[in-house]
Amino acid sequence: MKEIHYFYVPNAGTDDTLPDDETQHALRVLRLTEGDELHLMDGIGNFYRAEVSLATNHKCCYRIIETMPQQRPWRGHICVAIAPTKMMDRTEWFVEKAVEIGVDEIVFLNCRFSERREIKMQRIEKICISAVKQSRKAWMPKLVPMTDFRKFVPSASYTHKYIAHCYDEIPKKNFLSLLGVTDGCPARATDDTLCIMIGPEGDFSIDEVQHAIDNKFLSVSLGESRLRTETAGIVAANMMHIAMTI
Repeated sequence: MKEIHYFYVPNAGTDDTLPDDETQHALRVLRLTEGDELHLMDGIGNFYRAEVSLATNHKCCYRIIETMPQQRPWRGHICVAIAPTKMMDRTEWFVEKAVEIGVDEIVFLNCRFSERREIKMQRIEKICISAVKQSRKAWMPKLVPMTDFRKFVPSASYTHKYIAHCYDEIPKKNFLSLLGVTDGCPARATDDTLCIMIGPEGDFSIDEVQHAIDNKFLSVSLGESRLRTETAGIVAANMMHIAMTI
């Protein structure tokens, strides 16, 4: 069976030309020519079957043959707000895997103990697009650039808000139990919006945890193991995804 290649094309249903990056891949790597079939995704819930209508050195135009609206495989809205790691490749790994699992939003937090306070969003966006295509996701997650922790917390309007941390002196509940990922628990509502905050490698400060609790975030534990930032983000994303699909 011939492998199907997907191209990310915002406004694919109204445009007729691949973006520059996708054009290079289509023409120089895959060597598509006029009449060849290609598959598009617009990032807002639609796949398209199309064919190349024009292929030049620097331009690849297409004609839509079939529009295929997709059903979102999970309910509600899943957000992970995470402090980027000092080694950027670990944060990039988190983004790739979180997108493959299925999330709606990733927020990058600037916290008191953050060791990285700037990130290149263009690079993150490319990784996100690649993961969306690889995992055949019809929706492109929202990416929120570095945001100050104390600005994000009071403005967070999600219906269910959590902060994961390692302080023993602050009571915590098991995140999986709070999500109701057990037999007999009712399914999460379609309009539920979930957000969990994951701190930097030195954890949130204790004042930040208290600030979050004061703003109606629930204090949670991801289990007995002490996890790296990017691992905690993946564990939390997977837990929420499961809760929104069962």
